Amino acid sequence: MIEIVLPTTETIARAAALIRDGALVAFPTETVYGLGGDATSDRAVARIFDAKGRPQFNPLIAHVLDPAGARAHVVWNDTAERLAQRFWPGPLTLVLPRRPDGTVSLLCSAGLDTLAVRAPSHPVAQALLRAADRPIAAPSANRSGTISPTQARHVARSLDQGVALVLDGGPCVVGVESTVVDLTMPQPTLLRPGGATREAIEAVIGPLALGPAIGAPGALHAPGQLESHYAPSLPVRLGATSVEPGDGLLAFGSDVPGGAVMTLNLSPAGDLAEAAANLFAMLRALDRPGIGRIAVMPIPEHGLGLAINDRLRRAAAPRSDG
Repeated sequence: MIEIVLPTTETIARAAALIRDGALVAFPTETVYGLGGDATSDRAVARIFDAKGRPQFNPLIAHVLDPAGARAHVVWNDTAERLAQRFWPGPLTLVLPRRPDGTVSLLCSAGLDTLAVRAPSHPVAQALLRAADRPIAAPSANRSGTISPTQARHVARSLDQGVALVLDGGPCVVGVESTVVDLTMPQPTLLRPGGATREAIEAVIGPLALGPAIGAPGALHAPGQLESHYAPSLPVRLGATSVEPGDGLLAFGSDVPGGAVMTLNLSPAGDLAEAAANLFAMLRALDRPGIGRIAVMPIPEHGLGLAINDRLRRAAAPRSDG
């Protein structure tokens, strides 16, 4: 049974010691709960892949306390500085060239010459980074390809081994993963929509290019680019405007069709921020016996709706055996 503790000075110090010793600790960020390990340790990073059952060609994010922590491991530039000034700490991940003298494990970046870095805003994540005094590799704290955890109990349900401790910081405020922007391209490129909106980023640095189609062959430059990802065990039907027999309904807005085995509403008021925060918890709740399929009502394709729909398309994608 995984131990879940409230974050105190003592438990955060204990979690930091575990990180330094090469163990894994799950902790809250503003986006989702992360499965943290020492990003400078090949063995600790390998333990993350093992605990998640994660494909090793999918890179991890190295979490740092601030831009100074990032500059020790990546080649910083003016665009990164502008974005960090606006969005850090917060739900934005930057992909930059690795520094030759950086100490983050190559396994963390899946052998690429780039590295994804982020400074989380959650006070527990910041306290853990400060106490551990090193970058922490931390993908979502769940089995690879399953629904990301936004509460401590989700971690315990998804991961049954390999985690030394879970710091319970309550529900995640943002509820979807960070936005990933690649700054190694000729034009800054959006690789994954997330908690920082495309519109807000473009207001700072101008137009973003869009990354390769999800599931396209070739090396993945950032986390979360696998096609069948964030997936419940049940099939998912998108764009549902009506309910079919056996459906569980993931609703949005006030005009909700009846007849579902079970209905959960991401946001009756049509608030995309509320919907993002509820997304993974409600997908989990609908992924249960007695429901044949999860039907999802249309979500607007703007702002945080881009990130929500990105996750839902991955949840609905055909499963692979990889």
